[in-house]
Amino acid sequence: MRAVVRWIVADLRTHRGQAVLVTVVTAVVVMSLVLASALLRDAANPWQRIFKQSNGAHVWLHVRPGADTAAVTRLGGVTAVAGPYRTAPVTLVRSTGKVSLELRGVGPEPSRVARPVLRSGHWLDPAKPDGIVLESSLARSVWTGSGDHVTIRSVDGVSHTVEVVGIADTADQGGYPNWTPGLGWALPSTLAAIEPDADHTEEALGLRLDDPLAADFTAQQAVTALGGDQVTQVSTWNQVRASMDQDNRLLGLLLGTFGLAALLAAALAVAGAAGSRVLGQLQDIAVLKTVGFTPGQIIRMFLYEHTALALVGIALGAGTAGLLGPLLPGRIGESMAVWQTLPGHTGILALTGAGAVLSIALATVLPAWRAGRVPPTPALRTDLTGTGMSRLARLALLVHLPPALVLGARDAFHRPLRATLTVSRLAIPILLITVALGNWATLDGFQQHPERVGLAGVLTARPNGIGDTVARSLIDRTSGVAASYPGVEVEALVPGQTRTVTVRGLGTSEQPYPYAVTEGRGIRERDEAVAGQGLLDLMHVHVGSWVRVTAGGTPHILHIVGRTIQPDHNGEILSVGLDALGGPGGPPLPQYYSVVPRAGTSPTALRAELLAATAGQLDVRPVDNPADRLGVLRPVTVGLVAALALIGLSELLTATGGGLRDHTRDLGVLRAIGLTPRQVTAVIVTSTALLALTATIAGTALGVLLSDRLINLQGRTSGVGAGIAQTPSPVTLLLVAVAAVTVAAVVSAVPAARATSRTRMSAPGAG
Repeated sequence: MRAVVRWIVADLRTHRGQAVLVTVVTAVVVMSLVLASALLRDAANPWQRIFKQSNGAHVWLHVRPGADTAAVTRLGGVTAVAGPYRTAPVTLVRSTGKVSLELRGVGPEPSRVARPVLRSGHWLDPAKPDGIVLESSLARSVWTGSGDHVTIRSVDGVSHTVEVVGIADTADQGGYPNWTPGLGWALPSTLAAIEPDADHTEEALGLRLDDPLAADFTAQQAVTALGGDQVTQVSTWNQVRASMDQDNRLLGLLLGTFGLAALLAAALAVAGAAGSRVLGQLQDIAVLKTVGFTPGQIIRMFLYEHTALALVGIALGAGTAGLLGPLLPGRIGESMAVWQTLPGHTGILALTGAGAVLSIALATVLPAWRAGRVPPTPALRTDLTGTGMSRLARLALLVHLPPALVLGARDAFHRPLRATLTVSRLAIPILLITVALGNWATLDGFQQHPERVGLAGVLTARPNGIGDTVARSLIDRTSGVAASYPGVEVEALVPGQTRTVTVRGLGTSEQPYPYAVTEGRGIRERDEAVAGQGLLDLMHVHVGSWVRVTAGGTPHILHIVGRTIQPDHNGEILSVGLDALGGPGGPPLPQYYSVVPRAGTSPTALRAELLAATAGQLDVRPVDNPADRLGVLRPVTVGLVAALALIGLSELLTATGGGLRDHTRDLGVLRAIGLTPRQVTAVIVTSTALLALTATIAGTALGVLLSDRLINLQGRTSGVGAGIAQTPSPVTLLLVAVAAVTVAAVVSAVPAARATSRTRMSAPGAG
């Protein structure tokens, strides 16, 4: 055993660079897998934790005031009920802006079901009748904490100053602004003082079930028992959980996918490095066999060596993730900080490490087995003779390229199997880098061309105590406005009455909103609609189908003529013209205007212009762009590209070492036939660069195809819809190719020059 250890130590000293690269690559891969585990765990865990702490309800119903809810409480499977609570739509006014708020009237003692979980401050107290409690994500959005005073404005425009006495988490609905309106709680007497008009209120009722999987069926029963005209909104725990974990899950899946792919690439790179070492140490292995080493001992030596490197890399990666992970900005740092406090994270670390060790060990098995089969007296290798000139070398000779380039082209591919394996191992990192750049380009598309992803109207203007005609006139007179579209959003019951979806009336059939339609066409007639992918999946319909929805007690039969990209509400949006929502009293009044800027006008400049022109008569806010929420993908992409570049560098060193080993005997011959040391170096550099170029072309082409499919698949499964993928620009891809080939040439040039120099000094008569 001592001899095995001494040989391993000697081998590591001889190949310090490759050993360090293998360790660093393993560490980076393990870091990405640990971060992915934290994000994926945190994606579902916040909702699960809050739901358990609050004893949450599985179904929430919003009904009209005065509806008889007694029948709902007697439904089969309902174990407990929260409410009914009187609710009112109000506006919370802060210096940071105005937000829509659902204020819920509850008692001073939290309910046994769906009780908010306090994070700061205290619960409602009759001794402080002007106090309210805000949901935590809403409070963060408006920069509000316990003890602050805010203004609450009723539907009629009457303002009331109240004190925020507490901040709480809830599993009743998703986080703000992904889920609007925000949520707050007040005493029933406080709510009555703020909104005395019963016609402006609703009642909220939460149902806790013995079987959570029966939530949709129970919701349908509840709507039937109450009457469809009495129910204004239905939501289930599945909707809330999906809303809370969408962004984190996307980040986690991205990191996990790239981590696993990088682990595969790293394992292949280790296999290539181990195989190259075996070929370079045939004589040493034969000597070991001669002095008594068995094939099993030889195999174990290689396995022990690479397993030891993997263990060091795993310890380094896991330790770095544990120490620096919580310090990372954004959701990644927050997720790591929370994840480390949860039970079971040690087991996930152990599982991740075991998977990395197993992958690298398996990758080393074949080279180690080949080392074990080396005879004590190795036969003369016949593969060095090659198979003649490749087509590329013949082409180089035909166009009269310099001899060094011709010989380099011949050496690159005259052993097809080895060249294919090298190209394949180099192509995998290039492929993954191209996919990462596709993610980056897609984010750029969201930010630079929002109209392509359904966000032509980058600003939302809401009238502030003025009429619709005056508001429209103020907006249209602003020079930076290209167009404005009146809009309204209402909740509508879907067929089956198991839940509600958002119906967005924007523009009119005569002046339709410029939706990003990726399938079918846009709206032309009053009874036509376009839908997001999430809604099509939810209702099990397709473009061309007719659907029936009930909004505000009025049924609407609509023809879905197109599929649009819908970045918000998980794509569960049915978009129509405002005139399509007309009821007995005519079409509803606009709640807001979607403002499209003129070409060359930035949203920030247009917002400032609108605010100045309207003197505070309009509340102008930017539309939430998914690229802003996913901005953390950019540093993640940079880190992934760096890790993949390290893997590629490791494979380049292996390819260069193999080329030098094959040319050890040839260097003197090349010198003898008249090639200068620089030309001999150029032969090796050309060979490695051509392999890198081939791998870059193959990896880039496959990466572009795979990137588009993966991004569109993610868009489809998340409800946003396919058609969001953006391909990296040709300039970017060209720069990546040039960088890859340049690095390959530089990496191979230094050892090639050294080898040529040693050959010159050792040649007969040198000196």
